[in-house]
Amino acid sequence: MNEILGVAIAASIAWLNFVIIDTFMGLPEVPGVKGADIISHSIKERGGDLAGGFFQGNILCSPDASAGTLLASIGVMLIGIEGGIISTFFVFIGNRLCADPGYAGTCGALTTTLIVVAFSYIGFTPEMFVVGMVIAITTIQGIHHPTSSKLLGNIAKTMNKYTKLD
Repeated sequence: MNEILGVAIAASIAWLNFVIIDTFMGLPEVPGVKGADIISHSIKERGGDLAGGFFQGNILCSPDASAGTLLASIGVMLIGIEGGIISTFFVFIGNRLCADPGYAGTCGALTTTLIVVAFSYIGFTPEMFVVGMVIAITTIQGIHHPTSSKLLGNIAKTMNKYTKLD
């Protein structure tokens, strides 16, 4: 498979995987920690969406599906399916250490392990997913917070997970 096409498809799959899981798990609804609250209000002050800011703040301040997706894809790349399972376990422990009440990171790592292994049978490499995960995470966290927070807020509204705060 062409590497550029493979990375683009992997990035799209990774993006959908972690955004859907994190939204379903309620990251746009409330800040899980004080840092997420501060980040979300800062994003809102710059013209962003509060729920999208909660999503961004939560994934920045705690292990979640975006971190889980990246760690699991690296684990599969290094060791195979066992590496993805080990990564899932480490993300679960990280969530507990952070007193994170949710399981978005654990679910994200587990689904990514399954996705990377399944897609390996049709020509995708784990390396494509590692790069794809980094691209996917960067589109949410690294380009323009107010714009990406609005997109995340719209997704949260669609999934009926929009914040009731503020």
